[in-house]
Amino acid sequence: MLCLRQVCLFTLRHYQARTLSSDLLLSQINSCSHEDEVFSLVGRNKARLSEKHVGIALNVLWQLQKKRPLLLRTSDYIRSHSQFLTLCVLAENKVEHMEDEAIVDTLYSILRLNVEDHDSLAEVLVTEAWKRLERQVLSLPALSKFALCLYKQRRHFSPVIGQIAHIVDMKLDSIQDIRILSVLMISISDVISQSFQGRLLHKAEQLLEVKNEVHFNYARRILQFLQNVKLTYHPLVEKCNKIFLKSAAHLDIHSVSLIFGLYEQLGFDSAEFRLVAKQLLSETIDDYYDPETFSKLFFILGPMSGSKVRERLLVTAVRMAEEFSSHQVLVILKTMQKMKCRNSHLLKKMASVLHKHLDSYHVLQLVKLTQYLVALRCHNLELFSKLKMLLFGFLKSNVIPADTAAIIHVLAMLPSFQVEEIIVNKAAAVVPQCRLHHLNCIATALVKWNHHDQLQWQNSSELCGNLLQKLNDYGFQRLQKADNLNLLLEELKHVNGGWFEEVLNEETMATCQRLIDQITWANVLPLSFFLRKTNHRCPSLLDKIASVTVENIDKIHPFEIYFILFLFSALNYDPPANEEFFESCIQRLTSNLSFFETHHLVLLGHVLAVAGYFPPVLIKRIFNVSFLSKLDAELEVLPDTLKQRVRLHLMKLNRAVCLECPEFHIPWFHERYCQRVFCNSSSRINPLRHHVHRMLTEILGGSNYARISVLTPYYYEIDFECILDENKKPLSYMAQNTPFDDVEGIHLRHDIKDEERKALPPGAQKIALEFLDSKAFSKNSRHLKGEPAVKKRHLEMLGYRVIQIPHFEWNSMVLSAKGEQLEYLRKHLYGIQ
Repeated sequence: MLCLRQVCLFTLRHYQARTLSSDLLLSQINSCSHEDEVFSLVGRNKARLSEKHVGIALNVLWQLQKKRPLLLRTSDYIRSHSQFLTLCVLAENKVEHMEDEAIVDTLYSILRLNVEDHDSLAEVLVTEAWKRLERQVLSLPALSKFALCLYKQRRHFSPVIGQIAHIVDMKLDSIQDIRILSVLMISISDVISQSFQGRLLHKAEQLLEVKNEVHFNYARRILQFLQNVKLTYHPLVEKCNKIFLKSAAHLDIHSVSLIFGLYEQLGFDSAEFRLVAKQLLSETIDDYYDPETFSKLFFILGPMSGSKVRERLLVTAVRMAEEFSSHQVLVILKTMQKMKCRNSHLLKKMASVLHKHLDSYHVLQLVKLTQYLVALRCHNLELFSKLKMLLFGFLKSNVIPADTAAIIHVLAMLPSFQVEEIIVNKAAAVVPQCRLHHLNCIATALVKWNHHDQLQWQNSSELCGNLLQKLNDYGFQRLQKADNLNLLLEELKHVNGGWFEEVLNEETMATCQRLIDQITWANVLPLSFFLRKTNHRCPSLLDKIASVTVENIDKIHPFEIYFILFLFSALNYDPPANEEFFESCIQRLTSNLSFFETHHLVLLGHVLAVAGYFPPVLIKRIFNVSFLSKLDAELEVLPDTLKQRVRLHLMKLNRAVCLECPEFHIPWFHERYCQRVFCNSSSRINPLRHHVHRMLTEILGGSNYARISVLTPYYYEIDFECILDENKKPLSYMAQNTPFDDVEGIHLRHDIKDEERKALPPGAQKIALEFLDSKAFSKNSRHLKGEPAVKKRHLEMLGYRVIQIPHFEWNSMVLSAKGEQLEYLRKHLYGIQ
């Protein structure tokens, strides 16, 4: 008995000593401040390392790296160290004894230390974690971290990801942590249904509304999820944008660059975030002197910088060009295209640097690169020659229809490209698998080559003609077989002009009408985009869009309603319940003006004005000194094209309010802007105007009875103006002593107020004669679009009798002779039936 007691006491003392020693070792590992300290402990205590020690040691190694800036990390040194290999072997041997969370933490740590995905330890840890997943013992934090590890390993379609998605589906209501949810969302984004996607978005919205401060990384992951599923969900994007604005002080150039890139992919823009980013980066512009950070600075600041900062960026880019990586060269060229910067010195430098990088690009990068160089008007023939060779090589070996179409599309952009028969044969081979966008790319290239006589081999015209017919047939078949409107709209999103509009536009409209019952509040926006892009006036589709919008007005985001109204306003279309439609939309918009940025409110005001609506709350908000000051600040960071559009639409809105709503007492403050725009514009006197002016001289009895290219009060330009007295006899401008200057062919009034006060003789009438080209009408109808209709309305308010002559009447066979044209003009001028 005594012997047994002594044995037990010895065993207990030995166990306690070992436990204390182990706890001490664990504490020592956790307190290490350098990798070498960890490795020293591992080397001295190999025999005593438990699975817990191994897991903690690997985690500490990652935590030490994490604290360092990216450029100062030493992952290569760690992975090559003998004691790291010891830790990996021990972990692999002890994996079955690890706790659930420890397995996932260890997997995460070694992946962050850049251990290869196919490394034996990584594979063993994934297998063991999968077993724990099947036993449903992983907590939600461990589940999200495991999902992230699989995502980093690019196992996007792995069965285990499917299992994780199923668990998330089952437990979604119990997830209350936006960090966990955001990680799970991006990890399972490739294997979820549309209905599950909707539930995830709704849950993310709920968690982002919680008052607790949300880290910008979680919001970034939400945007990455939206990018993965190719969806711009405005309510969620706007919430994320607010989080970024609140976190601005903690953002570095890498975060800002990533956010800009995500916004670009999602087609979202925030002038407020642009302003914050510009201020943040402009103050520290001299701190970015390495190629990686400078290329990101160039990408962000370039398109919104003033002339001084722009010049500094360009000079630095030239100096640093030789150091840029292949990816950074693409970023610089892409940004130059955005900036419309054709700086010859920088372009030549980038072209020379490109030669050493060309072989490292994959096919779609070469496609993008070619597009940038062509847009920037690069003239380096040697570079283009090498690009042709590489693209042609990819074309021969490529089997992906989308890539083949993209290569053919950019080959058609290259100067003096001699088309070989293999290109047409390759195109013919992939046509049956092509989407509408790809068919359009191939057809547009063929038409261009045929037009420029670049098809030189025997029977080239016959081959080209047969392939174009094949493209037509497959396009029609694809549309006729379409049975899902959402999938069709996804294809149509990328289709632009050319062959498609000529050949398939009518069939596309017929297909959309056949699927009209599938129009819902969720797809009215892409359908509206398509109709606006094609300039097509289809009453049945427009009526359906209007009715669905009114029925679901509270489900549609205010920003989306703006685009829907833009369609109706631009096409000048009134649906059956026109008043109800516009009033419902306006009520929804004016109740949610906070959703709109300053410049968006200007665009919204203009769209409503074209339709004849002037909501007081919107008009008073826009024409306010503080609003206009804020607008000026926003305009500084907007892309040039958008900046010019906003300024033009503010002028048009100002004009419309002055003419149609004098009760608002809004002053006309665009006099200088209009003078500058018209004085800087090129001459508007074209051969047609000269021809018609000679005929008007003949009809009216002299050149002093008609004026050509006249600027009216409020700066409408009209083709011709004349005055008839009460007896319909022309009045001479010399007799009227009307002052005007000839500014590049345009008769410019000096003082609008004087012009408005100038009284005509009793019974006299001013006539504005306008010639309308095809742009004034919808593509498939003779119905006047919104802008020309507004112009007519405003000219009548200014005292004109407006005569609008459509191109389809003037260019018709009936008016092919001068005599018929004279008679046509005479009848319109004198109101003869």
